[in-house]
Amino acid sequence: MRIHSNSFQHRQRLPAEFAAGQASGDGYGFAPNRNPHLAWDEVPQGARSFALVCIDPDVPTVAEMVGRSDVQIPEHQVRTDFIHWVVADIAADVREIAAGSCSDGVTAHGKRDPSGPRGSRQGLNDYTGWFAGDPDMAGDWHGYDGPFPPPNDLRLHRYFFRVFALDVERLELDARFTAADVLNAMQGHVLGEASIYGTYSLNPAVKG
Repeated sequence: MRIHSNSFQHRQRLPAEFAAGQASGDGYGFAPNRNPHLAWDEVPQGARSFALVCIDPDVPTVAEMVGRSDVQIPEHQVRTDFIHWVVADIAADVREIAAGSCSDGVTAHGKRDPSGPRGSRQGLNDYTGWFAGDPDMAGDWHGYDGPFPPPNDLRLHRYFFRVFALDVERLELDARFTAADVLNAMQGHVLGEASIYGTYSLNPAVKG
């Protein structure tokens, strides 16, 4: 399989249009938060559906350092995954997701029923946990919500968009599901996979 995007170049910076956070006149704030364009081809024979996951593997693990103006998060700090998007049951004949078709703007408390590719179900992203203690933002965050890496992080974050061709039309999932649920449910059903990644940072000291 192959995957590409008209919204960004592989291994290059994502435009702020496709991020959840961006620099502003008084610091940092929300960005347009549109999902990027994605398209795939060379699909294996027998594919009956697709699943899509967007993962940032570069998230700091020391939460107390995030967002502080008096410290920079070192590049070598141990990192963990953050899920920005998970979609299951994309119809077998779908080959493209248009930019902005699944997300356009940040929705406080998360999107209730975001639009998505035909046949699809969209799961919870990790902003669900991140905003859990914030009464102004807490809720179930479904669908795509883009990058908002800590402005004081010295690591350039990577955002991997992974599409899987599956030999089943529908995965066994609860109504409220996560990326971990999808990855577990697809075990033994993956016919092919393709991935692409873009980068993003809000730290002016980070190049690349």
